[in-house]
Amino acid sequence: MAKILNTRHNEIFLNKLRRQRTSLRLRQADLAIRLGRHQGLVSKVERGERRLDVIELRDWLMAMQIDFIAFVADLHAELEEHGTSELRVLRRERPRSR
Repeated sequence: MAKILNTRHNEIFLNKLRRQRTSLRLRQADLAIRLGRHQGLVSKVERGERRLDVIELRDWLMAMQIDFIAFVADLHAELEEHGTSELRVLRRERPRSR
Protein backbone atom coordinates (compact mmCIF):
# COMPACT_ATOMS: atom_id res chain seq x y z
CA MET A 1 0.00 0.00 0.00
CA ALA A 2 1.29 3.48 -0.84
CA LYS A 3 2.35 5.67 2.04
CA ILE A 4 0.42 8.90 2.37
CA LEU A 5 3.64 10.92 2.54
CA ASN A 6 4.40 9.91 -1.04
CA THR A 7 1.06 10.74 -2.66
CA ARG A 8 0.28 13.57 -5.07
CA HIS A 9 -2.42 14.75 -2.68
CA ASN A 10 0.09 15.13 0.14
CA GLU A 11 2.42 17.01 -2.20
CA ILE A 12 -0.40 19.44 -3.01
CA PHE A 13 -1.16 19.86 0.69
CA LEU A 14 2.48 20.54 1.59
CA ASN A 15 2.92 23.00 -1.27
CA LYS A 16 -0.19 24.87 -0.15
CA LEU A 17 1.02 24.97 3.45
CA ARG A 18 4.45 26.24 2.36
CA ARG A 19 2.91 28.86 0.03
CA GLN A 20 0.80 30.15 2.91
CA ARG A 21 3.89 30.59 5.07
CA THR A 22 6.00 32.23 2.39
CA SER A 23 3.17 34.54 1.28
CA LEU A 24 3.23 35.95 4.81
CA ARG A 25 7.00 36.41 4.48
CA LEU A 26 7.61 34.04 7.35
CA ARG A 27 10.75 31.96 7.52
CA GLN A 28 10.52 28.46 8.91
CA ALA A 29 12.24 29.77 12.04
CA ASP A 30 9.59 32.50 12.41
CA LEU A 31 6.77 29.98 12.23
CA ALA A 32 8.59 27.70 14.66
CA ILE A 33 8.82 30.54 17.18
CA ARG A 34 5.11 31.21 16.83
CA LEU A 35 4.42 27.53 17.39
CA GLY A 36 6.86 27.19 20.27
CA ARG A 37 8.63 24.43 18.34
CA HIS A 38 11.99 23.95 16.62
CA GLN A 39 12.66 25.08 13.04
CA GLY A 40 13.68 21.52 12.19
CA LEU A 41 10.11 20.35 12.77
CA VAL A 42 8.75 22.90 10.31
CA SER A 43 11.35 21.77 7.78
CA LYS A 44 10.51 18.08 8.24
CA VAL A 45 6.80 18.74 7.77
CA GLU A 46 7.34 20.85 4.66
CA ARG A 47 9.64 18.20 3.15
CA GLY A 48 7.08 15.48 3.83
CA GLU A 49 9.19 13.64 6.39
CA ARG A 50 6.68 14.18 9.17
CA ARG A 51 2.89 14.37 9.06
CA LEU A 52 0.64 16.83 10.83
CA ASP A 53 -2.51 15.63 12.50
CA VAL A 54 -5.60 17.80 12.24
CA ILE A 55 -5.01 19.45 15.62
CA GLU A 56 -1.44 20.34 14.69
CA LEU A 57 -2.62 21.69 11.34
CA ARG A 58 -5.11 23.91 13.14
CA ASP A 59 -2.31 25.19 15.40
CA TRP A 60 -0.07 25.90 12.40
CA LEU A 61 -2.79 27.82 10.62
CA MET A 62 -3.69 29.77 13.76
CA ALA A 63 -0.01 30.70 14.17
CA MET A 64 -0.18 32.17 10.66
CA GLN A 65 -3.60 33.75 11.32
CA ILE A 66 -5.21 31.65 8.58
CA ASP A 67 -8.78 30.44 8.91
CA PHE A 68 -8.74 26.66 9.37
CA ILE A 69 -12.10 26.00 7.66
CA ALA A 70 -11.28 28.23 4.69
CA PHE A 71 -7.88 26.52 4.27
CA VAL A 72 -9.41 23.04 4.36
CA ALA A 73 -12.22 24.01 1.95
CA ASP A 74 -9.70 25.47 -0.48
CA LEU A 75 -7.48 22.40 -0.14
CA HIS A 76 -10.47 20.16 -0.80
CA ALA A 77 -11.23 22.07 -4.01
CA GLU A 78 -7.61 21.71 -5.15
CA LEU A 79 -7.56 18.00 -4.40
CA GLU A 80 -10.85 17.45 -6.25
CA GLU A 81 -9.09 18.53 -9.46
CA HIS A 82 -6.72 15.58 -9.07
CA GLY A 83 -9.24 12.82 -8.46
CA THR A 84 -8.99 10.35 -5.64
CA SER A 85 -5.87 9.62 -3.69
CA GLU A 86 -3.69 6.70 -4.69
CA LEU A 87 -4.37 5.11 -1.33
CA ARG A 88 -6.65 2.13 -1.29
CA VAL A 89 -8.31 0.69 1.75
CA LEU A 90 -7.43 -2.95 2.17
CA ARG A 91 -10.15 -5.11 3.62
CA ARG A 92 -9.22 -7.89 5.91
CA GLU A 93 -10.62 -11.20 4.92
CA ARG A 94 -12.79 -12.81 7.52
CA PRO A 95 -11.82 -16.32 8.53
CA ARG A 96 -14.09 -18.87 6.94
CA SER A 97 -16.33 -20.76 9.29
CA ARG A 98 -16.02 -24.53 9.18
